[in-house]
Amino acid sequence: MSTDIQMTTDQIPGPAIHVRALEKSYKDLHVLRGVDFDVARGSIFALLGSNSAGKTTVVKILATMLRPDAGTATVDGFDVAAQPASVRESISLTGQFAAVDDILTGRENLVLMARLRRLKDAGRIADDLLTRFQLTDAADRRVATYSGGMRRRLDIAMSLIGSPPVIFLDEPTTGLDPQSRAEVWNTVKDLAGKGTTVLLTTQYLDEAEQLADRIAILHEGRIIANGTLAELRGLLPPAEIEYVEKQPTLEDVFLAVVGAGSKDGDVAMTGAPAPTSKELR
Repeated sequence: MSTDIQMTTDQIPGPAIHVRALEKSYKDLHVLRGVDFDVARGSIFALLGSNSAGKTTVVKILATMLRPDAGTATVDGFDVAAQPASVRESISLTGQFAAVDDILTGRENLVLMARLRRLKDAGRIADDLLTRFQLTDAADRRVATYSGGMRRRLDIAMSLIGSPPVIFLDEPTTGLDPQSRAEVWNTVKDLAGKGTTVLLTTQYLDEAEQLADRIAILHEGRIIANGTLAELRGLLPPAEIEYVEKQPTLEDVFLAVVGAGSKDGDVAMTGAPAPTSKELR
């Protein structure tokens, strides 16, 4: 693997992302009301919440696209307010929709991005990434012919040019079919496995459950739960046992901590409703 796209996690001590008392309002609308969390290096951290919970606002602040009203945040050891240029050099942001050029081929997209970043040997960097993201066979095809999953994988590959230690994935599987979602999930797991720190925002409970090392639930501008999946399950009463003990799903936890009767109930629930703890598997 080329050293141009290798990731390192031990360059700067401490968490990759450190957020304390973050606040943001738009006139009378309080979007963030004191958000706190840390993201360990080389881990996948899922920020889970409904639409309008404030997930994208958090990402925009961490990516230096938006200034907070109060609180502090550091990314890769750099303060987002005092050292925005250093933060930008340490991160990459992939939004809800793939930012690729449909007219160009996959390889041309990657070469163009490498040249824009003024990196040497752009062709080699592109070829390495095409191999890593299993796009070599489609390298010379126009991106307009790619499936949704292929486009998203190419988009993530482009975001890794320049070796950012931290990557933000804001709703990365919005609008994708199940097969394409699975392709993106595998890509995200591979990123963390190679040392990249991933902050993933999502409203899909199964996505957070499948990918994240830690999960924070953002609700009405506050983090109301933060932990591993096992720790979040522990927030609920022990499962009742009749024949088989059933562990609570992340959906059970989410609805319990935000309130099942919340009006802001547009979190995407995939699949059939989870059975109760009394039901057999």
